[in-house]
Amino acid sequence: MSIEKDVIEHYSRGGLMDAIQQALLAAGKNLAALTQDDLGGIDEMHVGGRPATAHLLTYLQFRPHHHILDVGAGLGGAARLLASRTKARISAIDLTPEYCSTAKTLTELTGLGDYILYYDGSALSLPFEDLTFDGAYTIHTAMNIQDKARLYAEIHRVLQPGAYFGIY
Repeated sequence: MSIEKDVIEHYSRGGLMDAIQQALLAAGKNLAALTQDDLGGIDEMHVGGRPATAHLLTYLQFRPHHHILDVGAGLGGAARLLASRTKARISAIDLTPEYCSTAKTLTELTGLGDYILYYDGSALSLPFEDLTFDGAYTIHTAMNIQDKARLYAEIHRVLQPGAYFGIY
């Protein structure tokens, strides 16, 4: 568990949502009419950013009736992109509570709150029933998880047979 604590401490900064709101206002964005595109440069902190996320999602064939799992959701950029494009229902989990609360706020500000639920928790012990999801993806999350076998076993446990699973 000390590795998970170290990851939380590494990614937590305090005041993250305030900093993002100030940056958006400084960029001339209207927080009352925030769009997913307004967040493209700040909410996908992985190599390749938004274009890489969009590329991965084109291969996964998620549809509006699907329930999708985002493992290691971070600030929720990938989940919001997926929701805005497909209207699929998404459960997004991240180990860092500050990321989850920030992601939830950004999701509400973009009007996508009906599609995405955020969960604070570990990918090594997913709080979901077996065979819950029609698909899943993870973007630059496994790099922070030492026990890869347990990570992928947990994801496998919650996926329905024939589900799509994307790793980036």
